[in-house]
Amino acid sequence: RVAIWLAWDYLAFRGDFAVASGWLDRARRLLIPHETAAEYGWLLIRESEFALFRGHDPAAASDGARRAAKLGRDIGDRGVEFTGLALEGLSLVSGGDVAAGMRCLDEATVAATAGEMKELHAVGLVCCWQIFACERVRDFDRAAQWCARVQEFTKRWGLRPLSAVCRAQYAGVLVWRGEWDNAEGELTAAARELEQTRPAMAGPAVARLGDLRLKQGRFVEAELLFERSAAQPISRLGRAALALERDDPDDAAKLLDQFLDDLGTGDTTARAGALELAIRAHSSRGDSVAAQRALDELQQIATACGAGPLTASVMNGQGIVMRQRGDLAGAAHCFEKAVDMYEQTGAPFETARARLELVGALAGSDRAAVAAREARNAIESLHALGATHEEARARRLLRDLSPPTDRHRASPLTERQLEILKLVALGLSNPDIAKQLRLSDHTVKRHVANLLTTLGLTSRAAAVAYAAREGLL
Repeated sequence: RVAIWLAWDYLAFRGDFAVASGWLDRARRLLIPHETAAEYGWLLIRESEFALFRGHDPAAASDGARRAAKLGRDIGDRGVEFTGLALEGLSLVSGGDVAAGMRCLDEATVAATAGEMKELHAVGLVCCWQIFACERVRDFDRAAQWCARVQEFTKRWGLRPLSAVCRAQYAGVLVWRGEWDNAEGELTAAARELEQTRPAMAGPAVARLGDLRLKQGRFVEAELLFERSAAQPISRLGRAALALERDDPDDAAKLLDQFLDDLGTGDTTARAGALELAIRAHSSRGDSVAAQRALDELQQIATACGAGPLTASVMNGQGIVMRQRGDLAGAAHCFEKAVDMYEQTGAPFETARARLELVGALAGSDRAAVAAREARNAIESLHALGATHEEARARRLLRDLSPPTDRHRASPLTERQLEILKLVALGLSNPDIAKQLRLSDHTVKRHVANLLTTLGLTSRAAAVAYAAREGLL
């Protein structure tokens, strides 16, 4: 048992996968004559974790976890039984058998939070795997229910690391729902807590914070956070999304192809996020064949999962592919469906992004009045969220839809101040702006101070928000 826990220690506290694997090999050799002992069940669970999270092999992970759960039932060890059952559920979900996987997870999590398991660290694993599985298939209503239940349990037992991990995952639910201020608080606290207690486990919270910064349009901060958590899947996808935002679809496609190759085809549901981005990247590159291939795979995953948000993503991707082929009317129809589906799932950011896609398709189909209405709806949502970059894009689209005589309002700022304001809106610091424009730090600082004075504002954030509202960006 010591060898198994040492493997867990090296994995969770230090992130040393090679050393953890060595301890697992040692445990396996010692347990050869004891395959009916509880320790052998924990060995199976650890090996299955490695198969799923390191080997991206849900089938092997499911088989090992199922064996562990059966052993636990046979010898009356509920810790082994329900931890194995939960891991079996997550493995099934990862492989695309969502209904069966969720049944396993629900049963295991009920047992864990009802106090049937004596190993508190295992309770934490079961709860985290439940929420993780919900996120994978974007069943955020289910995730929210379990998050509330888990938080009750962690408060009752005073489990700081468990609470921090679950808070980081709960933040994903909050981001989806548009509660970004609350999500930021949860992520900041979780990252700080985990860095103090389990440093190797802080990466997901840091990566999620980077993803939030990306959605907020604070790209420089997002990039730094992604660098701090470079091995996390969220960070790898985040770097690809940043490349798209910076109009470099070739780099984005390269990053996504590498991510999908590393992931393999077995870990089905984990591929969805990369496929969504791949549709955008390949369409931007003009590679309609690769975009369609990514869309077809995403459609298969959505059909298998039966999740509304993934179906909405498929419709959005279909619109992107049709627009790239020149079928603007068909694209608009798909984007309209995506907007409706995202709205039904309570996802304001995704809804607004789909609206912006719809605006472009409608404008190209000579439906300017409807496009303008959709743009205003998107602006309202994005402003409420604090998504400054997307809000500015929406305002530019709306301005382009206006009659020529109404498009340009006199700006009180100089051309240089407008240029600097645009870089401020992208999240660049004064030194970053100075380097890009080949100016001194002092000059940039003076320009920022002057534009704040001109606008009668007191902060950079307020200036960006004002400029976005006025369509100056």
